Amino acid sequence: MAAQIPIASQTKAGLWSAPFENFEYRMSKTGFAKEQLKSFIDRIERLEEERAALSADIKEVYSEAKGTGFDTKIMRQVIRMRKLDKADFQEQEAMLDLYLTAMDMR
Repeated sequence: MAAQIPIASQTKAGLWSAPFENFEYRMSKTGFAKEQLKSFIDRIERLEEERAALSADIKEVYSEAKGTGFDTKIMRQVIRMRKLDKADFQEQEAMLDLYLTAMDMR
């Protein structure tokens, strides 16, 4: 069973205290929790860097599309709609048609 990493808890006096009494002893005895935590943190940081890079790439593609005359707002809507399954897409399309008709826009 993996070692539990202590979480801060509130005392009766309302002050925060962390139950670290035997934390270092437990960590040195297992060594596992420290390395596992470091591994999780490293993986999350790497994924966040990748996400930032991908976001920058996507922004660049939208800028390129806008520069050639495409409406990026509509492109985003198309991408959002393509993610829907067929039934959800049809439902959304029907609701949009209903609302547009009700507003005398069709």
